[in-house]
Order: sequence, then structure tokens, then C-alpha cells
Amino acid sequence: MAKRVPLVRGNTLTYQHQEQERVLLVETPAWQSWLETASTFAFSSEAGTFTARKERAGNRRGGWYWKAYRTQHGKLTSHYLGKAETLTLAHLLEVAQTFATAHGGAPPGIGTEGAVPSAHGAGGGVQHSALPLLLATKLYRPLQRAPLVRRRRLTARLTEGAAGPLTLVSAPAGFGKTTLLAQWLADSDSPAAWLSLDNEENDPARFLAYLIAAVQTLVPNIGAGALGALQSPQPPPIAAVLTALLNDLTTLPDPFILILDDYHLIEAQAVDQALAYLVEHLPPQMHLVVATREDPQLPLARLRARGQITELRAADLRFTPAEAADFLTRVMGLPLSAEDITLLSERTEGWIAGLQLAALSLQGQPDRTRFIHSFTGSHHFVLDYLVEEVLHQQSQHLQTFLLRTSILERLCGPLCEAVVLDPAMPGQATLEALDRADLFLVPLDNERRWYRYHHLFAEVLRQRLHLHAASAPGETESQVAELHLRASHWYEDHSLELEAFHHAAAANDVERCERLIEGRGMPLHFRGAVTPVLHWLASLPPASLDARPALWTAYASTLLVTGQVTGVEQKLQAAEAALEGAAPDSNTKDLIGRIAAIRATAATNQKQVDTIIAQSRRALAYLRPGQHSGRRQPTPSCGPDLPARRETAG
Repeated sequence: MAKRVPLVRGNTLTYQHQEQERVLLVETPAWQSWLETASTFAFSSEAGTFTARKERAGNRRGGWYWKAYRTQHGKLTSHYLGKAETLTLAHLLEVAQTFATAHGGAPPGIGTEGAVPSAHGAGGGVQHSALPLLLATKLYRPLQRAPLVRRRRLTARLTEGAAGPLTLVSAPAGFGKTTLLAQWLADSDSPAAWLSLDNEENDPARFLAYLIAAVQTLVPNIGAGALGALQSPQPPPIAAVLTALLNDLTTLPDPFILILDDYHLIEAQAVDQALAYLVEHLPPQMHLVVATREDPQLPLARLRARGQITELRAADLRFTPAEAADFLTRVMGLPLSAEDITLLSERTEGWIAGLQLAALSLQGQPDRTRFIHSFTGSHHFVLDYLVEEVLHQQSQHLQTFLLRTSILERLCGPLCEAVVLDPAMPGQATLEALDRADLFLVPLDNERRWYRYHHLFAEVLRQRLHLHAASAPGETESQVAELHLRASHWYEDHSLELEAFHHAAAANDVERCERLIEGRGMPLHFRGAVTPVLHWLASLPPASLDARPALWTAYASTLLVTGQVTGVEQKLQAAEAALEGAAPDSNTKDLIGRIAAIRATAATNQKQVDTIIAQSRRALAYLRPGQHSGRRQPTPSCGPDLPARRETAG
């Protein structure tokens, strides 16, 4: 396997050690230790890119120091970085910016030659000016737990399917889809990128930004042009962005795999269309794997007819009797008879999560055979019953920790502490204890700093949280809302505005949501968060919008961004009605200016020149001088120019 150049992206270093991929955080003792033995690394950020090398004075009398190099337009330039202890993230960003400024401010990857060598591995934090901060943990492939049931019959099918363009792994929750794919990649020499999806990726621009970021964990500068187009104030149609990305992918010399996990969380037709376009035009170097609980809206029948798809379903993923026996006896350490294993396998129908829950409950049963014989019911009934058995065996403090943190899609120590507020349950130590106890906690990075709960376990915990809160009449909503607000404040403090908005909306804090939508200089819906903002605004009653006229203008602006021009004027008129009688202060004047700016932009769609001029002049007269978001409304897009879906398979 070729040696991979270490890569620093965001605050994360990815490198190889003994042919194993490792990840560590910059500005930690581990980072300083790594620098002592390293000789080079690549740095990539929004500010710029360069290659760093360790050097020594020619007379060999001085100590080692680091120097940054960048080639542009055939000219190699350098910049002194200093000794290892000076290599902070802020200093690296400063040097990258210095290079960019010296070369005319060209954005990374556009018109830049040899900025960063090709590197493989998980990417770090990724941020672009027109998009919210991208969570690096979504780009990490899940870690394998040991011991595991080796599923060679399935990994062989995955390997065989990799010769074609698409593999679909579709089964209900708890059938081991993610674990199987992680096991397959661990046994494969093929370069692979991973993207764990969630509801926020229902926005096409955000989905594509994450998809490009995932591929960039293999080749840092690939898709730079497409990403730049997504960041522009007036982005082109999604089909044009995809075309630019596909053209870049065709230049790659080696085949690679891209896995999209949890695709069932995608509900937006525009994202389905983008994925269908991608599948229909995949270059031969790329193999796409989609893992989901339900079939995506893709032309599956046509792909089957062409022999271009490999499918693994629930019937394939169920544990065979031999796999169930291996899991219960070797992995879970239960001394069960062959008859008991057969019966339990039949009762769970090979459902892996059900077997795991049953095994945990069996560990506390004096008469295991009797328990197995009484083990019946539908999946939902079995899940509720077994989790009740497992959950109630934990301490009260740990139960509280589990219930309160169940509102989080991803968990880290500091975030859990901010939400739980229990000094007896330190966040990182508790997560590590849960991980060791195998209590349905899934690590998301190699450092085991970020985790998530098993989806089924999280769903039951959330149900129990609401039941627990309901024990105090009238307190359910306020107690759960308070947890969401704690999470929202933590995310905002760490510059994750979209996640902060998500929890503020869950808490029904309209004032906080309004402020987060406004953003810091650029509204949230201009930065890849159109879908969640639009859904939240649509959920509000008119009275709530009337009480805050700025939300009506945000509603109109968001509709305009999505190309839904016909609904814009009605929202603007509602904003004007809500402003009637308001004091003519600077805020009121600014809202009037925003309304005019949106009208001017909407008029461009109908090429109404007189309206454009009149409303633009009115906007300039009313808007505050520093109100850039109102002065620069995006031109509405007519939606992705993609072929409509004509057939799907259920």
C-alpha cells in the first residue's frame, strides 16, 4: 500500500502508523509527540494550503525547525514556520492566509498547482464561508469492535459488487448494516470515504458539500471547483455542480469507494434527484454504497435490468443459526445450550439488535432457559421490554445521564456535561464507561471523543425521557426544552450554528431561533440550511410570525432561495401588515429595506426592470449601511436541472 502523506484539515491530523489509519487533534500533547518524529505534512483550510517540511541548518549546529512550501503558477515559495512548539492551529492558518494573499487570494484548489499532496484518511473540521461548519465526525468510518462475528459470505458479496457502480444495503434498524460495511472496509485495501448522513443534509447544497468533503478525505483538492460554486452568492443549478464534480472524479487514477450511511434520513426530492444523477453518471473509478432503512428514490428497477446494482436486504443480513451461536457464545460470553441458541435465534428471527438486547438481559437471569422460552413478541415489544430490563439495572445517576443525553444526535464529554449538569457524571469518563460496558454507544472517531447511541436505544431513551418528565404534570415540555436549550447554547459557543438552531427549534424558543437565523453577518439559510429553516418557519402559527415581523421577511427570503417565487409576495405583505403601527425606529426601517430588497430580487425573475430599480432604491434608502444580507439577496434558482425520477423500487 502506498505511503500516505499526513494531512491536517480543520483541527485534525490524519496519518498512517504501521499501515493503520490514525487521527489526533492539533495542539495536544499527542500532536507535539507526533511532530518530534514526523518529517512532513500537508495543511488544507479555507484560508489556504501548503506543505510543511522539517529542516535543519546547513551547518548542522542548529536545531530542527519547520518550513512551509507552496507552488503556484510554477513558482515555489516558502515561509518559515518555526519550531514544533510554535505550530499551533492559529499559526498554521496565518501562514496559509499569507500564502493566499501573496498569490492574489486564489481560493484553495482553484488555479493552485501542487498546494497539497494527495492524502488518504479521515478529514478534520471543514468550514466554508457560505456554509455552516461541517462536522468532521460525519466523515469518520465507524470503528470495529472486537470480537465480532465474521460475515465472510456478505463481505464477499460486497467485494464482488464493487466492480459495478452501486451497492444498496437496505434493512430495518438493528440489522448490522453499518457494522458490516465497517468490517468490509477494514478487510479491504481499496481507498474508501465515509459519510454519515442526518436530517440536515436534506438541503442539496449541504448534502453536496458533505459529499465533496468526504471524497476530499482521499484526495484533498478534488471537487474544489464544485465546492467553490456552492459557496458563491448565486450558485449554479445542482446539475452543473455535479457535472463539475464528476469531471474531477474522472481524473483520479485509482478506484475508490464512497459509503453514504443512514440515507433513510434524506426526505428531500432534490437530494434524491442529485443522487440519481450521480449514480447515472458515475465514472468507472467510483463505487457508491448506500446504507438505509428504506429504499431511496432511485431508478432501482432500471439499474437492476442493466445489472448495475448489488443489493443486500434484511433476509441477507439476518444472523444465520451458526452466526447467532458464534455471537451468543463467543462474543457475548453466554454458556448456552444448542437448543437454547436455536430457540433464541428463531424467536428473534436473526435480528441482530434483538439478539444483543436478549444477551444483555440473559446475563442477569438465574434461569436462562426459562427466560428464552418466555421470550416472545413483536420487535417493538421485545425492544421495549429488554431495554427496560437493561436500563433499570443502571444506577440512578447513569439513568439520568442516558435519558438527558438522548436528545443529542452525537455526544462528546463537554457537550454531555453542558446538557446533564450533574457533577457526579463527568462527560468523557461516563461515555468511556458506557463504551466499555457495550451499552449501545458507537464511537465516531479514532480518539473516542465523539459517540452516538445505537439508533434503537436512542429512540427508546427519548420515549422514556418524555414518560419520566410526564410524571410531573405540566412539566414535560419545559424539562425537555431546557435540555435542548443547553445543547443549543453549547453548539453556538462552538460555532455550530445549524446544530444550535436545531435544538433551539426543538425547544420552541422562537426568539433564539430568530437570532440564529439572522446569523453573524449572513443569514443561516444563505449558508446551506434552507430546508430546516423553511420547515421551522412553516410550522409556526401566523400569530407567532406576526409578533416578529422579521420572521415573515426571513420566510420570504428563504422561499426565494429555494426558487418558490410565487409565495414570496404574500409573506412580504404579511410582514408589512405586522409592521403597521410599529415605532419608526432603526429596526423598523431596516425591515422595510429588507422587504424592498427581496421584492427587487424577486422581480428579476420576471425581468420587471422598473420594479427592480424602484425597490432597489427603496432598499438602499432604508437599510442600515452595514446590512449586507439585505443588500445582497441571492438570485432565485429554478431548482436542480436534473431528470425527474421515473421509477423506483420499494
